[in-house]
Amino acid sequence: MTSTPRNATRRGRFTASVAAVTALALMGLPGAAHADPDDDVDIDIDELNQRAEELEETYDGELLQYTEIKDRVETAEAELEELDERLEKSRGGVSAIAAAQYKGDGFDPTLQIVFSSQPEEMFADAATVDYLGQSQAEQIAELITLRDEQAILTSELQDEMAEASELIDELEEQREEVTKRIEEYEEEQVPEAPENPGNGSIPDSARGGGWEQTTPRMAAIRDEIIMQFGAPYPVGCWRPSNDDHGTGTACDFMMSANGAAPSAANQALGQQISDYGIANADRLGIKYIIWEQQIWQSTSRQWTWMNDRGDLTQNHYDHVHISSY
Repeated sequence: MTSTPRNATRRGRFTASVAAVTALALMGLPGAAHADPDDDVDIDIDELNQRAEELEETYDGELLQYTEIKDRVETAEAELEELDERLEKSRGGVSAIAAAQYKGDGFDPTLQIVFSSQPEEMFADAATVDYLGQSQAEQIAELITLRDEQAILTSELQDEMAEASELIDELEEQREEVTKRIEEYEEEQVPEAPENPGNGSIPDSARGGGWEQTTPRMAAIRDEIIMQFGAPYPVGCWRPSNDDHGTGTACDFMMSANGAAPSAANQALGQQISDYGIANADRLGIKYIIWEQQIWQSTSRQWTWMNDRGDLTQNHYDHVHISSY
């Protein structure tokens, strides 16, 4: 699947950066990250949430992506709060080391000023760390590592907030156009008949749950895809839920059973169905597609990564989810 999600590699860069910073700190070498961990995030997530609520009647797939970003923001905020507590505790421990060294070895009294605020700045070179001894050096190295990890996590949080803000801005700009498109689809009710209906039949084996409760448009999309590609497993549509399945506007095209990974042939089939949905989205009235932990929206016309939900089914590796207007 051709995809260049905006947040595809950010988590990998974050992990690698922390590993590099840790190595530098434990060596007692200068060069660890020194971004200001106290920079404020200017974007207000509560304001974004309010604006998102006002867009709910127009959007579904795009707001699902916003929810994914918001979840990452909340996770980063919680991690940052915990890290701040550890950092403050570690600073207190290093300040105690400094006080003991002053009393025992005659450190310059002016260093107390340093120890009362940012004591890690005093221990940026290997000579000072070695002088304090191995046990104390480990505490200081931990402090330096925490300080730099905090800076990286703060930057991560700012990036996520900026992405959430950008998405809401885009949705507000497109809202009038999307509303008009929805009205046109509602008047039409069902898409035009396919030019090439494939084998032209719906086998009984393809009829999954909620088949009769599906809306006319989603039923037409479902039937066209099955006639075009077949269905190795039952296609499930309506079910009692708070998402698009609950309104009859979504179907899951299963590529395996019981949460197992699809075969290579069925993985390729899922990709074909996904690509077909994209190529015919405007004609069919497809709102969004989810496949292999990514979501494609008819408004943005691009794939974006979704959060890891824990298994192949919830991450949509064993089925293609298609939602209609």
